[in-house]
Amino acid sequence: MTTKQDDILMDITDRPSWGHWLGLSIQHLFAMFGSTVLVPILVGLNPGIALFSSGVGTLLYILITKGKIPAYMSSSFSFIVPMIALMKTVGYPGIAQGTIAVGLVYLITALIVGLIGSQWIDKALPPIVVGPIIMVIGLSLAATAAKDATMNGSHYDLKYFIVAMATALITIFFNMYLKGFWSQVAILLGIIVGYLIAVLCGLVDFTPIAKTPWFQVPNFQIPYLTYQPHFYWGAILSLAPIAFVTMTEHMGHIMVLDGLTHRNFFHDPGLNHTLAGDGTASIIAGLIGGPPITSYGENIGVMAITKIYSIWVIGGAACLAIIFGFVGKLSALIQSIPSPVIGGISFLLFGVIASSGLRILIDNQVDFNQKRNLMIGSLILVIGIGNAFLQLGKYQFSGLAVATVLGIILNLLLPAQAASEK
Repeated sequence: MTTKQDDILMDITDRPSWGHWLGLSIQHLFAMFGSTVLVPILVGLNPGIALFSSGVGTLLYILITKGKIPAYMSSSFSFIVPMIALMKTVGYPGIAQGTIAVGLVYLITALIVGLIGSQWIDKALPPIVVGPIIMVIGLSLAATAAKDATMNGSHYDLKYFIVAMATALITIFFNMYLKGFWSQVAILLGIIVGYLIAVLCGLVDFTPIAKTPWFQVPNFQIPYLTYQPHFYWGAILSLAPIAFVTMTEHMGHIMVLDGLTHRNFFHDPGLNHTLAGDGTASIIAGLIGGPPITSYGENIGVMAITKIYSIWVIGGAACLAIIFGFVGKLSALIQSIPSPVIGGISFLLFGVIASSGLRILIDNQVDFNQKRNLMIGSLILVIGIGNAFLQLGKYQFSGLAVATVLGIILNLLLPAQAASEK
């Protein structure tokens, strides 16, 4: 067990007081809510089920990883394109089987890793590979944050920009000048103030909130109860291979958490446990009507800013997500948060993740005067941030996945020194 560091305000096993606990967990709920419900909305699934499955999946992940990793699990964007296509053909029964297949791929990979061990990770992922990958995870999302902050549909909206920048600057002010508990929930306060500014600018539509009932049971899609299943091999083969892409992102998030918490989660509880937790979450989601699940960078960003890594806070957010899946008006209220508010917060969340990668390079004194390091870092950053994706038939591997694989290969093949440096 690693001793508590000076830059950790609340460590993994620390439990906050009840009042603080609620505020900190709501902050995480707000951070993940927009993306969590956006995936099912785009695909045509039930947002309430996505919330419920994200909460259950996160609690299972915490259990399987022995309460050692503070990660929030929710709807994955990597599967949106094939899910939209499947919804137009076989419908949710096919998506459900594909989602379960994704989870099974994770579990099989976890079993293999458990058998062969994870010692290879240290050799394959040294700081010169890990640092730039983490920077890519944050910076590759910059365009999404900028779009949320500026674009109203297909056109630029000055009001959006003003609200986004006000939200970001107010959050920075709260984070820098508030003390105690209030500084810990600076992101939540920033979202609330940003929401009020958006209301004054006429960017919030309250109609869906008024029309939504207080209590609303999600329309769970349970096999043999909701539909009579049979094998949809096309759906399974469409979604299952993408699991290898999201595994790369999963490992990237573990790297970020390693750096933030000063631990090595690849060794304890082990990559096999983290993969098993992720896979089990997707299987549960598939069984009740939700999309495939993965860890969320938004919540990692919240932890990086607040320096609070408590699994009790993450677990609290998961419990709130389950409850909100049944409380229609609360879900509708959070869904009404306009994109410029989310964009303004995302500037900080994604930027802090990128800065964490830079910190790894500095802390490990990576020398960029060495051509080897310069080549590896440069390739990872440009391919990853530029999203130079690889398209093989109907399967697409993101720029992050390509950059990670190439970074690992170069690290293993390139000599310690270039010929001109000898």
